[in-house]
Amino acid sequence: MIGRTISHYKILEKLGEGGMGIVYKAQDIKLDRIVALKFLPKQFLCDNEAKIRFEHEAKAASSLNHPNITTIHEIDEFEGECFIAMEYVEGNSLKELIKEETFIIEEVLSTAIQVAEGLNAAHKKGIVHRDIKSDNIMLTAEGLVKIMDFGLAKLRGVSKLTKTGSTVGTLAYMSPEQVQGIEVDQRSDIFSFGVVLYEMITGLLPFKGEHEAAIMYSILNETPEPLARYKADVPEELQRSVGKALEKNREIRYQNVDELRTDLTRIRKGLESSSVIPSSKKPQPSIAVLPFTNLSADKEQEYFCDGMAEEIINALTQVEGLRVVARTSAFFFKGKDIDIREIGRKLSVVTLLEGSVRKAGNRLRITAQLLNVADGYHLWSDRYDRDMEDIFAIQDEISRAIVEKLKFKLLGEERVALVKRYTDNFEAYNLYLKGRHFWNKRTEMDLKKAIEYFEQAIEKDPNYALAYAGLASTYVTLPEYSGLPPKEIMPKAEAAAKKALELDATVAEAHAVLGSIKTYYDWDWAGAESEFKRAIELDPSYPTAHHWYNTYLRCLGRFDEALAEIKRAQELDPLSLIINVNIGFILYLMRQYDKATDQYKKTLELDPNFSAAHGMLGWLYGVRGKFNEAIAELQKVRTLAGSGPFVLGHLGYCYGRAEKRNDAINILNELFEFSKQGYSVSFDIGFVYYGLGDKEKTFEWLEKAYQERSSWLLYLNADPMWDSLRSDLQFIALMRKIGLEK
Repeated sequence: MIGRTISHYKILEKLGEGGMGIVYKAQDIKLDRIVALKFLPKQFLCDNEAKIRFEHEAKAASSLNHPNITTIHEIDEFEGECFIAMEYVEGNSLKELIKEETFIIEEVLSTAIQVAEGLNAAHKKGIVHRDIKSDNIMLTAEGLVKIMDFGLAKLRGVSKLTKTGSTVGTLAYMSPEQVQGIEVDQRSDIFSFGVVLYEMITGLLPFKGEHEAAIMYSILNETPEPLARYKADVPEELQRSVGKALEKNREIRYQNVDELRTDLTRIRKGLESSSVIPSSKKPQPSIAVLPFTNLSADKEQEYFCDGMAEEIINALTQVEGLRVVARTSAFFFKGKDIDIREIGRKLSVVTLLEGSVRKAGNRLRITAQLLNVADGYHLWSDRYDRDMEDIFAIQDEISRAIVEKLKFKLLGEERVALVKRYTDNFEAYNLYLKGRHFWNKRTEMDLKKAIEYFEQAIEKDPNYALAYAGLASTYVTLPEYSGLPPKEIMPKAEAAAKKALELDATVAEAHAVLGSIKTYYDWDWAGAESEFKRAIELDPSYPTAHHWYNTYLRCLGRFDEALAEIKRAQELDPLSLIINVNIGFILYLMRQYDKATDQYKKTLELDPNFSAAHGMLGWLYGVRGKFNEAIAELQKVRTLAGSGPFVLGHLGYCYGRAEKRNDAINILNELFEFSKQGYSVSFDIGFVYYGLGDKEKTFEWLEKAYQERSSWLLYLNADPMWDSLRSDLQFIALMRKIGLEK
């Protein structure tokens, strides 16, 4: 079609294709303008009903003259091909934008109000769209909304067009009445519009399932997750409006779209007046707690200073309406001489808390000051001279002072302490802080030190739930950073997590650990999701829960949901290196290689020596056949982090694919030595054989990896690296054993 002239239109390029048409960009030779031509697919040319529906699209849309609806110029037929000439909209579909960026509430409302105005104009003329979805809504660069594709529109007086036993529309956006195949009216569009609203706010569809029947069941029977589950700053009024639009009973749904438009407009005005919406003038209330400076003679007391800041971070996350940056990002600036305005910009916060600790014997002097990022002025400062035993009271006192200054209302009763005391044993608390200090360093040696300190804390206080949770998190992380066998480590992680929950069922960290174990070791998909959701329900501001939940979702190929979770984790912890790397990994699994490459490089801008980013970049280069670049990146990992099994497996694969057989064999020999030392490396050995093209050996070692419960097997289902084996019966059988192939 490209280059052909149809009537007086010259076809320039193909824009897209859907169930009811193929769309091309064309030049109107008569009027010298760019238009879009929509052609009825050739397979439908003998389908009289499809032709009628095609004509109805033109008639319906051409009768409308509204800035938020695409203008129809004409309908014609040329050499047996029916087409519609319509306004060419330069921009992106809402679906594309939702995948690429997170909408702030102000943008959601601005877009939604325009959609409502366009729909209202159509409904007033008796036209029901019947296929409202984010793919059919375009946004120009100026933010103007255009509703497209009235191909399924139902004009007043026109007979029903659905075929027997079928439905019209896109399933995930359908109203309950569409799913049931009964007569629809404008309230059906309102339900579909509610789905789009939910999708704009959360990045996800409210009704999901692995197959059509499951989606239909969800639409008819299930209540979507609350919006606040995915986005913290959603006003209650907006939650109510979306909920009303998604009412399954259309008699209690919004009865006309103008009611919904009015509510959205009122919500927007209310937010503008109260400055709840983040803007350049009045940003969202937010704070980062920087690591406290150790002024003591004993430099080993640094862990205590870090623990002090971390406890205040945990306390402030309980404050309603306050965005608190997570520990990893706040501690990114430790030891760096950076202007507070630059720190505020990188963390997107308006206030910073910094402080110092001086310890002498059993006495503490703690200073704390709250700074306004915009001008560097002090909003509040104080000094606390106390005995060590008063540390809990000091943390509570500082947190309350900040809350008072920022004029926020505490959740629950105002007299309840912000810092929950999990132990009254100060020695146990001290040991717990040391464990946290080493857990955050993420090396095999440091993780083993963390285990020692958490175990000592438990010895001092056998009822210390947080110490058990810290022990569980360390064990569940250890195999990734050491290559130690999961069969040896994971039962210990599970026992510690369950003990933490036995002591306190509300510890979100322990639920997240169980979710991780059920994902990577038990391969219990339903159980894992339940644990992750419980962790997030208990503490929506816990970035690790969102981060680990995303790893579960991506294993199952639920990439849109995984991307939403990891972006929520990034929102809470924007400078976390591992979270930023994992955003790139999801993009890689989605085969968006250029975006993944950019994300890995952005992570390396934060820390050029972060080995995981180099490793993932090397992995991506390998998939793209850039083996020299891949080998260079993986060699950097060896330099930065040593020759662990992870990097050796990928490096050996790339050597094999690059026809550097001797180098690949050398890598195999190194891996066999790791195996003799008790490391779990069967997957890595299989990976090298895969690169060498030895399919029999590949499956032999992948089967051994299955026996070892290697977590890397979980990515075989989605990783493009393994595409050449995807149709192999042995591969399919392996996926079924893991539970990833139906």
